[in-house]
Amino acid sequence: MGRYKTVIFDLDGTLLDTLEDLTDAVNYALEAYKMPLRTIEEVRNFVGNGVRKLMLQAVPDGEKNPSFEEIFSLFKEYYGEHCNDKTGPYKGILELMEELRKQGYVMGIVSNKIDSAVKELNSMYFADYIQVAIGEKEGVQRKPAPDTVFAALQELDMEKETAIYIGDSEVDLATARNAGIPCISVLWGFREREFLEECGADMFAETPKDVSDFLFCK
Repeated sequence: MGRYKTVIFDLDGTLLDTLEDLTDAVNYALEAYKMPLRTIEEVRNFVGNGVRKLMLQAVPDGEKNPSFEEIFSLFKEYYGEHCNDKTGPYKGILELMEELRKQGYVMGIVSNKIDSAVKELNSMYFADYIQVAIGEKEGVQRKPAPDTVFAALQELDMEKETAIYIGDSEVDLATARNAGIPCISVLWGFREREFLEECGADMFAETPKDVSDFLFCK
């Protein structure tokens, strides 16, 4: 093991492909209120800043829509019950985590997804590898504030100087920057390389194996 001992992962678009379940939940809530449905590509561009921001963009007129809070509540209820219908780890993710565990890394997840869903999905897929999983909840600022990263490091009993962040979006880049730790931007998630470069990304992984290759060379 080299410089890094702690790996903090984003969840959606980094570890799990959640896009279809999120799109289904968005459209279930919109359809119930006879609102225009959203395409999967639209939802791809909406995610990253938490589910409220997702729905603010998905619902016509956002918070100005008189039915917004009801639609948002229905989305959360539906997604809570269907967050794992079509979701699964990206190819190579479980192999990456197994290799990191063998090499002695400690790992955590920080996400802008609802905390209960983050913990549920972590227990389903990554319980053997991830010691701490933190989502959006009251009292902790969501990303790009660094609060969830610092909370994860505290629970892991690790210093930020040992940590590296793995994410797929501009929000992840800003989160890592605000936390004062480096970020590897993955290219299998919800954003394109050109966009990430415009946001300041300078380390990329095209596959999960690229992450381990980088870490093991440091």
